[in-house]
Amino acid sequence: MIVPLLYKMPRKLLSVSMVLLRRDTAKDAELLVLRHENAVLRRQLKGPVRYEPADRFRLTALSALIPRRRWRAVFPVTPGTLLAWHRRLVAAKWDYTARRGRTGRPPTKAALKKLTLRLARENPRWGHRRVQGELARLGHPIAASTVWQILHAAGLNPAPRRSGPTWREFLTAQAQGIVAVDFLHVDTALGGRLYALASLEHGTRRLHITGVTAHPTREWAVQQARNLAADLGMRMDSLRFLLRDRDDKYGAAFDAVFEAEGLDVILSAPRAPRMNVHCERVIGSIRREALDHVLIIGEAHARKVLASYQDHYNRHRPHRARQQLPPDADRQPATVHDLDDRRLLRTRVLGGVINEYRYAA
Repeated sequence: MIVPLLYKMPRKLLSVSMVLLRRDTAKDAELLVLRHENAVLRRQLKGPVRYEPADRFRLTALSALIPRRRWRAVFPVTPGTLLAWHRRLVAAKWDYTARRGRTGRPPTKAALKKLTLRLARENPRWGHRRVQGELARLGHPIAASTVWQILHAAGLNPAPRRSGPTWREFLTAQAQGIVAVDFLHVDTALGGRLYALASLEHGTRRLHITGVTAHPTREWAVQQARNLAADLGMRMDSLRFLLRDRDDKYGAAFDAVFEAEGLDVILSAPRAPRMNVHCERVIGSIRREALDHVLIIGEAHARKVLASYQDHYNRHRPHRARQQLPPDADRQPATVHDLDDRRLLRTRVLGGVINEYRYAA
C-alpha cells in the first residue's frame, strides 16, 4: 500500500513540472499520443460518429489555425465535410426567414384557397383568369398567377383539359328542359279500372294530371297532349325533351303535338321503368298519399281526388330536390321565432287524408 503511494506522488509532481516547462518536442509527442488514441477509438466504434452543432463550430474554428495539408491527419472528418460545415455556418448567418417583419407577398389565406378550388370544381370550363375575375367580383383581389398556383397544387388541370361534369351534374342541367309523361291506372270500389295521364316537369317538379277515362284510346291521348301543352303555356319555351315509354296508346299524333312546339320526343327502353324514374316516383306518391286511402266511385270522383292532390302537390307539398320548397313557391318562408304567440291552422285535404298547416296572419 505504501509503495504504490510513494510511486504515484513523485509522478504527479513530475507531471506538473513537465506541463509548466515542456518543450515543443514534448507537445508534439503528446499530440501524437492523442492522435493515436483517437485512431484506436475510431476502430472500436461500430457506427458513424454524430457531431452536435457545437462540435462542428469548434472544429470549423480550429481549422483556421491549422494548415490545410494537415487537415486529413488532424481532424476526424474529411476536408469536404469540414468545408460543408463552414458553408452551412455562413448560410445560417445570413438567413433572414426566421426574423420578424417578414417582407414579400403575404401567404394566401386558407379560406380563399378553399373558395378558389370550389369555384374551379363547380365550373370545369373556367380557366384560372375566369376564376380570378369571379373572386374579384366577390371582393377578393388576387393575382392570376396565384390562382394558377392554387389550382396546380390541387391537381386541377387547365379548363380545356379539366374533367367534365359528373352524371349527376349533367342530368341536373338537362332536367330543366325535360317533361315526362306516363299513364296512371286507378281501381274503383266496384272493381273497374280507370286511366289518367300524369306529367311531371323535371326542373320544377310541377305535376299535371290532364284527364281520367275508362277507355284510353289514341284520340283521347292526343287530346290530353293538347291539354298538357295548354297547361304548360309559356313554360313550353324552356323545355327541350318529352320523355315517355313505348305504350301504343301514344301514337305519332301524340308526339306531333309536342314536336310542333319544338320538343324532341325521347322513348325509354322496353321494360325499363327506371329510365322514367321521376314520373314513376310521383305516381307512387299519388298512390301512397291519396289513392290507397280513398275508395274511388267513378270517373268524376277520380277527377276530383286527383285534382285535389295535384293542387296540394304543386302548392304545398315540400320537395327535397327544391330545398323543401313546393313547385309553385319561389322563395323560402320567413323564419318564425315566437312560436308561443302564433296560432297554427290546419287545412284538411280529401277529408283529412292529407293535412296542410300554416300560421294565422
